Amino acid sequence: MQNQKGGRTMEKMRLSSPAFQDNKKIPAKFTCDGDNINPELVIENVPRGIKSLALIMEDPDAPNGLWVHWVVWNIRPNIGKLVEHSEPRESVIGKNSWGHNQYGGPCPPSGTHRYIFRLYALDTVLDLAGTASKGQLDVAMNQHILAEASLTGIYSESDGPS
Repeated sequence: MQNQKGGRTMEKMRLSSPAFQDNKKIPAKFTCDGDNINPELVIENVPRGIKSLALIMEDPDAPNGLWVHWVVWNIRPNIGKLVEHSEPRESVIGKNSWGHNQYGGPCPPSGTHRYIFRLYALDTVLDLAGTASKGQLDVAMNQHILAEASLTGIYSESDGPS
């Protein structure tokens, strides 16, 4: 999708991964059945004037409702990619649903689940402590989101080791 602005064509912000395609299986390496490390994420077409990026990884198919796997904010807008098995320097890692300030890979108790990585381009740097949760990040981002992108991976408890 493209937008016209100022007589030139602007590409929509994009989030992708060399580890898996959108709406395809996340390799076990990035789950609790493997190394439980974050996959590389490639960020493209960040709009000009953005002050920071925020990323949320969540499972909307969890038995007790939305399960948050990773919450990161104040990512530099020119970062280009989040490297596999690392946290972006100078960013803040919030609390996931396990209560930890780190990536927690897919670990479905049963069935097939969707894991959605949502990237937000913000017009501000957030003044939010690392003790914050996704809900607190959502409130802090309100009225500051200028662009969004997402990437969905699929994983099933049957995809793990037998």
